[in-house]
Amino acid sequence: QVQLVESGGGQVQAGGSLRLSCAASGRTFSSYAMGWFRQASGKTREFVAAISWSGGTTYYANSVKGRFTISRDNAKNTVYLQMNSLKPEDTAVYYCAANPKRYYTASSNDREYDYWGQGTQVTVSS
Repeated sequence: QVQLVESGGGQVQAGGSLRLSCAASGRTFSSYAMGWFRQASGKTREFVAAISWSGGTTYYANSVKGRFTISRDNAKNTVYLQMNSLKPEDTAVYYCAANPKRYYTASSNDREYDYWGQGTQVTVSS
């Protein structure tokens, strides 16, 4: 079992930046691949970015590629999402998730993620 707690959300103007953090506790953090997903109001949850257990492999949704960067610090049991050049369409609740099955990949498939945080709201105003 692993517990995930996101932080760093907030309100920002278009073009601004935010850095989300996800702190993990419980079982060994480095045993999991990690992902970020988001859900806008009235829409289904969508993949944002993922990173393998070592950080050697990352994968991004086309909508955020070049603007967002996922990273992890296994010594601190934390995964980050640096979000730059934010757009109003990035407004959503952002969730981090842990994938214990395919820890060596950076998967966009939310069904592979067994553990989820409670989410943090990101609001981008125009």
